[in-house]
Amino acid sequence: MSKVSFTVNGQKVSVDIEERALLADVLRDNLQLTGTHIGCDTSQCGCCTVRLNGSAVKSCTMLAVQADEAEITTIEGLADNERLHPVQLAFSACHGLQCGFCTPGMIMATVELLERFPDPTDEQIREGLSGNLCRCTGYVNIEASVRAAATAMRVASPAAGVVEGGRGRR
Repeated sequence: MSKVSFTVNGQKVSVDIEERALLADVLRDNLQLTGTHIGCDTSQCGCCTVRLNGSAVKSCTMLAVQADEAEITTIEGLADNERLHPVQLAFSACHGLQCGFCTPGMIMATVELLERFPDPTDEQIREGLSGNLCRCTGYVNIEASVRAAATAMRVASPAAGVVEGGRGRR
């Protein structure tokens, strides 16, 4: 057993884990942060994407001991108290989800994408989300969600432009 400590969604936590425990499992099982989904256990689908020290990582193939002393943000920590993050609002407004299983990973990957490319091209959106799979939506509304979130994040009010006319269908 090992003790690991990290800051998760702004709170410092320490947990005793087996050295072989995956970060996704520790988040879900030890910390009850079940928004981090496990879809494939091989890092193919991206459902387990979280932010580790500001970068999107797939937590299903990362050992929790590798995250010792790291800053981790999960989908649960993205909102500011009761106020959803602009990317979360855009995915809702633009119907960028269907079954919702891939949505946490898509949202976490989108946050990183929009930090790198505040006004992304369609190609940058597709490349930025290429490590995340959706088996339901066909990606049209996911891409529209990213564009709506980008617009919202560029203006002074985080939610502006997302809800109004944000259906996202072409």
